[in-house]
Order: sequence, then C-alpha cells, then structure tokens
Amino acid sequence: MKITDLTPDPVGIHGGILIGVDTTIKIGAETRDKLAALAEARNMSMRALIEEFAATALTPAQLRERAERTDAFLAAEFGHRVSDDEAGALRERMRQAQNAGQTRARGTAA
Repeated sequence: MKITDLTPDPVGIHGGILIGVDTTIKIGAETRDKLAALAEARNMSMRALIEEFAATALTPAQLRERAERTDAFLAAEFGHRVSDDEAGALRERMRQAQNAGQTRARGTAA
C-alpha cells in the first residue's frame, strides 16, 4: 500500500481532555475497496481493521528482537546457530511458498 498523504485532523481539547485524534490516509480505490471487503467479511469497520493490523504488525526492531530470541533459544536448546546463509535460504523458501500461495489464490478467484 502506498500512502501518498498522511494528514492529521485537528485535535479538539475540551476541559483539558484530548478528544478525537483522527488521521486521513489517501490510498488508491483498489486498495480502499479491498480493505472495505476485508472489514465487511470480518464484520468490523475499516478503522477497526486498520487498528487491528497496527496493533499486531511487528516493527523492524521487534522482528530483529524476535529473531535474536529465536537464535538464542536454538543455540541453548539444540546447540545450533543458524548461519546467515541458512537464514537467507529459509527466507527465500518462505517467499517462494508465499508467492505460490498468492498465485493459487488468484487462480481460484478468477
């Protein structure tokens, strides 16, 4: 998804309490329609869908930390350290599997 504009809406303050912090994200019609369909299928609003994604998606720092914990676990429990070559090969296999799944999904959706 390409975010072309991120504009915070004005924030209202009432009695010292911050009210309604909203953001407008401009996206293409195809992406908007897909998000709407996903939200409808999950019986939730697009806002709730995007908030759920933001709450569950990992940042690059969180991914690195998780990888470090996994490496430490494998070393401690199994005496094995995953080399950079092994990690790269595993990532490539995961990308291929993901691409194959997306290709199958497109084939059945047609």
